Amino acid sequence: MFFVGIDIAKHKHDITVLDQNGDAIFALTRVENSHAGGSRFLASLTKHKIQIQDCLVGMEATGHYWLGFYSYLVAHDFEVKVINPIVTDGYRNMLIRKVKNDIVDSQVIAKVLMLGLYQDTSVASEETLALRQLCRFRTYEVDTCSDLKRKAIALLDQIFPEFASLFSNTFGVSAKEVLTHWVTPEELAQVHTTKLTNLLAKASKGRFGKDKAKAKEIKSVASQSFGITVATDAFAFQLKQILEQITFIEEQVADLDRQISEYIDHIDTHITSIPGVGPILGAIILGEVGDIHRFSTPNKLVAYAGLDASVKQSGEFLGTQSHMSKRGSPYLRRAIFMAATVASRCDPDLSEYYHKLKERGKHHNVAVGAVARKLTHIIHAVLTENRPYEKR
Repeated sequence: MFFVGIDIAKHKHDITVLDQNGDAIFALTRVENSHAGGSRFLASLTKHKIQIQDCLVGMEATGHYWLGFYSYLVAHDFEVKVINPIVTDGYRNMLIRKVKNDIVDSQVIAKVLMLGLYQDTSVASEETLALRQLCRFRTYEVDTCSDLKRKAIALLDQIFPEFASLFSNTFGVSAKEVLTHWVTPEELAQVHTTKLTNLLAKASKGRFGKDKAKAKEIKSVASQSFGITVATDAFAFQLKQILEQITFIEEQVADLDRQISEYIDHIDTHITSIPGVGPILGAIILGEVGDIHRFSTPNKLVAYAGLDASVKQSGEFLGTQSHMSKRGSPYLRRAIFMAATVASRCDPDLSEYYHKLKERGKHHNVAVGAVARKLTHIIHAVLTENRPYEKR
């Protein structure tokens, strides 16, 4: 058996091949991430009379750069293990000589394979990979939108600080419709009451009605605003641009939700039967977990999500304040934590568990974290047994 360690980079990779005794057979540097690079690697194996079926290949899951070379090797019938970088870093730290470069890294990966110290990172199916890509992009879009909203509020606080008191949600449909047409208090103070009333009635679907009361309130507050009176055109222009970006991203998120729902509809899963888990959170969890059977116990899934407690112990000392390890998938951890936040309020059993922890003096986040761990056990059971969640 030959052990092939590949240190992945964006454009070029480094490869080391060891025999079963750990002796280097050959090493290749700056192997292009292309068909030409793959052919060079295959030619080197042929030169050293090494058969593909006698090779075990390992590479780290480095960003997205490994996918191309991984696909090439799998297409040529190699057995490929994708290794968590934490594992190789752990082995590298055990070495006496602290040498780190690309060729040494490929040797370390090959050595980890030879010693069997690795834990294979499962490569997702095409369906799961698609869900993961869409859900991660959705997370990015939502975070971007939240950041833009914070910027918009900062500008509003300067231009029209009283605006937030006029609507329950600054970025609700009615509020956004008003800001789309009139950004500054001066503009709102001068707009005709009937025109503003009609716009509000349409945007709110009749909630504000046509009695002009809301329009008069807005105009009255606008006329007495304590907003800035210098460079207002520049501030207003910036705010309009940000509001347009927010609207555009929200439309994209809605499109993403529809696309994600289409994928979920084709998957045989009961993920949404779990307390606090809706279609979007369910899609994120499925995309991040992949094949549930690679987690033989619920605790392994808890650790993968980074929801397990970090332990500090040395000799007779045992730390009493443990913190969440946060060493797993941040997307999975965030989704489960969000689901746990909802479940701790809505599900009778998990809500009771949450309140017991609160009564013992636990902080809200600590209590929700404990609920999240319980929820992860439920997720493991539902996905493993492929049946709906049933309350005890």
